[in-house]
Amino acid sequence: MKTVKDFELNNKKVIIRCDFNVPLKNGKILDDSRIISSLETIKYCLAQNAKIILLSHLGRIKEPKDLVKNDMKIVAKHLEKLLNKKIIFVNQTRGKELDDAVKKLKSQDVLLIQNTRYEDLDGQKESSNDLELGKYWASLGDIFINDAFGTIHREHASNVGISSHLPHGIGLLVEKELNALSYLNSCDKPFIIILGGAKVSDKIGVIKNLIKKADYILIGGGMAFTFLHSEGFSVGASLIDKDNIDFCSNILKKYEEKIILPVDVLTAHEYKDTGKLKTKMISEIETDEIGLDIGPNTVEIFQNYLKNAKTVLWNGPLGVYEFEHFKNGTNSILKYIVANNIKTVLGGGDIVAAAAKAKVKDKIYHASTGGGATLEFLEGKKLPGLEAIK
Repeated sequence: MKTVKDFELNNKKVIIRCDFNVPLKNGKILDDSRIISSLETIKYCLAQNAKIILLSHLGRIKEPKDLVKNDMKIVAKHLEKLLNKKIIFVNQTRGKELDDAVKKLKSQDVLLIQNTRYEDLDGQKESSNDLELGKYWASLGDIFINDAFGTIHREHASNVGISSHLPHGIGLLVEKELNALSYLNSCDKPFIIILGGAKVSDKIGVIKNLIKKADYILIGGGMAFTFLHSEGFSVGASLIDKDNIDFCSNILKKYEEKIILPVDVLTAHEYKDTGKLKTKMISEIETDEIGLDIGPNTVEIFQNYLKNAKTVLWNGPLGVYEFEHFKNGTNSILKYIVANNIKTVLGGGDIVAAAAKAKVKDKIYHASTGGGATLEFLEGKKLPGLEAIK
């Protein structure tokens, strides 16, 4: 598979599909990690004297008011600061203004097109991979580079559509992601998987695909209660994925020595950040209690399994890490992994956000920028954005 380094870029118009889908609040970027992750490929193209055209989506566009709150101009301004360079921002996804701006590009110019999902307001043209739209965007450039790992599992006009019409390859971020995730197929052992988050349904594919390769799977978060419920425990008002109780029961019977569940949890009577919490053994949870974090005994048990680990894959936090009172389980295991230099891949989404919040993200071997893309890759599914490049 070709990467950006396999092309002659001098004076070429290079379209880079980035993932600038950053969280926003009150007109401010809350976390710029995804923008920063894109800089390596952009800087490489600048060094090769390319004319750079950037594409990305931002949020979801379902109605006209979404256009204002997901305006890509905020990304353009932030990108200017990070690159210390003027960004040509075109407030269009197609049209004469964009065509003219592209024609005027000089080597080392950087142009950012408005949010690709603006095209979703009229017939989901971006998200449904509208053929005409993909062909139009491709007409703006000479080479297409897909560096948006977070959307590589989607078949959109801005990835699959463009790649159908231009010489194409992957960017340095996507290359890094693929190398880190592919390493798990033949990684150093013991290999331990940590799974958290809310729903079992989100993780079934990963469990099925990797359970034979893993030495142990440590399960926390909301999904643990479906497993515990399938074992006959009363889990009170905790989250249960009713559609997947049978899956949990069957996989536990088949791999009872590999799957490790919590023995105690922190509970509260409401889903909120309250100091009115109790540490309860699993068998002691009352009917009106909600489990919101793994307990201290479970933390110790998980650490004992991890002490000899050579490789860890972790997807999903072990508690409601956003709440000050229920972040300890996740943070304790993150810090243990860092302190013991265990080669760890964080599988995107909330666990990466938790690691950033705990100020340990930069000490982890690899923190994926993909959420759904990472899960689908680990499930062994074909990723449309990647297949188009292959």
